[in-house]
Amino acid sequence: MPDDLAPRTVDWRTRGIRVVRADQKNCDTPETFGMNRQVAISGSRTGSTALWAGTNRIEPGAATGPHHHGHLESVIFVIRAEALMRWGERLEFITKAGPGDFLLVPPWLPHQELNASATEELHCALVRSGTEEVVINLDLQPVGDPKWIEWT
Repeated sequence: MPDDLAPRTVDWRTRGIRVVRADQKNCDTPETFGMNRQVAISGSRTGSTALWAGTNRIEPGAATGPHHHGHLESVIFVIRAEALMRWGERLEFITKAGPGDFLLVPPWLPHQELNASATEELHCALVRSGTEEVVINLDLQPVGDPKWIEWT
């Protein structure tokens, strides 16, 4: 990296790498029915200037309430179990993602997470394009038979 691109007045000791330990996450984030969401990185908790990150857990066989994250783009990384994701104005589309898979959720998209396993807790890592969590829970009537979308 050329010297003229490197910042010269940054105190990298206090503005460098920040570790948030597993036991330091907390539930100080808006709730959605059926989901245990925990925040690790945010503007208010860690001084992040562009991102929010955390985890969520969904009990076996459970589904979250329909919601969206406003203007924020979201990335979901599936760590354990299989996720079913429904989305659309009436949750008319559905797909499946398993461990190691990523899901991209566009801004304003109504969606719902479901745990496809009857025995294993669904565990995911989350990253959003803003520094604080935005959750808008929705009262909508989902279609009875969503259309499967296969991503290959």
